[in-house]
Amino acid sequence: MADRCLCLMLARGALLSPFRRPRPDAEFPRTRLVLPGVRVDPARLAAYERVCGFPAGGDTLPVTHPHVLAFPLAMALMSRRDFPLPLLGLVHTSLAIEQRRALPASGTYELTVQVAGLAPHRRGTEATVVTEVRAGGDLAWASRSTYLARHRTAVDAPVAGGRPLNARDIPPARTRWRLSGDIGRRYAAASGDRNPIHLHPLTARPFGFPRAVAHGMWTLARCLAELGTPQAAAVRAEFRAPVLLPATVTYAADGTRFALLGDGRRPHVVGEVRPLTG
Repeated sequence: MADRCLCLMLARGALLSPFRRPRPDAEFPRTRLVLPGVRVDPARLAAYERVCGFPAGGDTLPVTHPHVLAFPLAMALMSRRDFPLPLLGLVHTSLAIEQRRALPASGTYELTVQVAGLAPHRRGTEATVVTEVRAGGDLAWASRSTYLARHRTAVDAPVAGGRPLNARDIPPARTRWRLSGDIGRRYAAASGDRNPIHLHPLTARPFGFPRAVAHGMWTLARCLAELGTPQAAAVRAEFRAPVLLPATVTYAADGTRFALLGDGRRPHVVGEVRPLTG
């Protein structure tokens, strides 16, 4: 049922997308969507753990999994008639997570999602989406995601994440991964995110990509599965360049910093994990 609803929302977003003219000063929905009584599907969680590389059968949720739980709410907001950016082709550009404590896989949660605002970007317009997860009435997990609608603009706005990277920002290489061409389809099946840019070259080309693009959330989850995260942590990540599938990439890490690099050490995703105390 959930997959069917997501497909319907994506279809509605696809129908509305050609009629949307994004701009940073556009009106956007102020609605705050709330979904109580959410429980994790063990089969979907197991599929998510497999495709992202997290240990199987854990008692707690991977730090990125609440994003998947809240994805239908985010789609409900971004497929509305009053959401000004075209849903199809949106690119995830950054994510900040604050997980205050471990989230049991057997827990029951309340999810809320809202659009916090729009901002100019040198390649178009970005929307910020805020997600919160509560357990027993207490805030346990929160995130801020930015999504870019690419269009022509004369605005000289900064790239998401601030100053450009230089060589000393990149941690040392640890290992290389060969990514198959079906990663996008496998992650879509586990997460419900079936944006066509991730599924096949034919569905990615209308949005300017020569091949299917790996989900930004998959690249982040895969890095965090390799790095490991504390039960209470702040995660920040910037999605700098798309990973065109299939691909060979380099995982780099040093303490709390991590990156996924392409040819010539070009960064695809960079980020850091900071333990939360108190």
